[in-house]
Amino acid sequence: MASISFSDMTAARDRIAGGVALTPCPYSAPISEISGCEVYCKLEFLQRTGSFKERGARNALLLLDSAQKKKGVIAASAGNHALALAYHGGQLGVPVTVVMPMYAPLVKQVNCRRAGARIVLHGASFQEAKAKADEIAQEQSLTYIHGYDNLAIIAGQGTLGLEVAEQVPHLDAIIVPIGGGGLIAGVATALKHLTPSIQVIGVEPANSTCFTSALAEGRCVRVPSQPTLADGLAVGIVGENAFAIARGLVDRVIKVSEGDIALAIVRLMELEKSVVEGAGAASLAAILSGQLTDLAGKKVALVLTGGNIDLTILSRLIESALVVDGRLVRFTAVISDRPGGLARLTSLIAQAGGSVKEITHDRLFSGPNVAAVNVLCTVETRDQAHIEELYVHLTANGVRHFAHLGRE
Repeated sequence: MASISFSDMTAARDRIAGGVALTPCPYSAPISEISGCEVYCKLEFLQRTGSFKERGARNALLLLDSAQKKKGVIAASAGNHALALAYHGGQLGVPVTVVMPMYAPLVKQVNCRRAGARIVLHGASFQEAKAKADEIAQEQSLTYIHGYDNLAIIAGQGTLGLEVAEQVPHLDAIIVPIGGGGLIAGVATALKHLTPSIQVIGVEPANSTCFTSALAEGRCVRVPSQPTLADGLAVGIVGENAFAIARGLVDRVIKVSEGDIALAIVRLMELEKSVVEGAGAASLAAILSGQLTDLAGKKVALVLTGGNIDLTILSRLIESALVVDGRLVRFTAVISDRPGGLARLTSLIAQAGGSVKEITHDRLFSGPNVAAVNVLCTVETRDQAHIEELYVHLTANGVRHFAHLGRE
């Protein structure tokens, strides 16, 4: 069975020192207040390329022999592993080729090229990109570096655990996002060696349950993934080495919804002034989901793994989170189509403390009563309780047939 030792991690820490940031792990007063835990956030999104992946990438590159360094390396990746390899390959003088599926975000293609990597676009899926990378590696004698199942990668990721143990002594628990499993395998190995009593809690999106499926089957199995905001965790299948190492060290794994992830991203923006990608916010989503109430009053570290969020979806994500949080509501109502009808509705909303963001009239499908009209209203509210107060106020004042839209 594949394994890594504690000494592999301490050696990796010495090896990558100076080339990878030692990120802070500060106490978060606002998150502690909303969670009931004593929360510390490991800010891995502050790495040069925006994620923890740099740790493993640099360690793996430095462990290559001279011939491998000269020939270069290759990987299949559409995200943070590609960026980390490209950047550190450029820093260390190792040629890097990255095969990305055709759907890879343009910004990540541009950033990888800017770092000096050769980008090959191929395939409609990660599996097709991986097959192409294997083909190129064979043809050009390149070393393939797997993003989460390479032992040098796992040892490098484990250096995060060493840092957290020094930065926050006497931790009761750490919450780690799981995709392919390389990060939690390394972190769990490090922390369980130092503090056997610590709880290592994994979290994965309900739309991509690779690790929990592997636990249920007792082996790595491919899991169909649905679209998820935590796209960096949607790998299809957990790494065999990573699973073999982590399965006996991880205390539990929980699943979080898309709403939990969206809300966690917005909470981090509001409370910590930090922009974190979906995968990076999954650890906070675990607490917000209400599944970890047993951690109340305990000292807990959240690993915020990365900050490379797709800006093209950010505004939509924020609005979705506000809906989940009860701070935006949309409903239809039937009002008088005579002068003053709309003014009366907006006045009632204001009386209830709501703020109208948008109103659209729908005369075409309002029925045969020409004296009435349907309106679609988007209103800013405080929370779910405020929404109920708003509905009660509208009903009491004769607003008819309103229906809530968009509640998860």
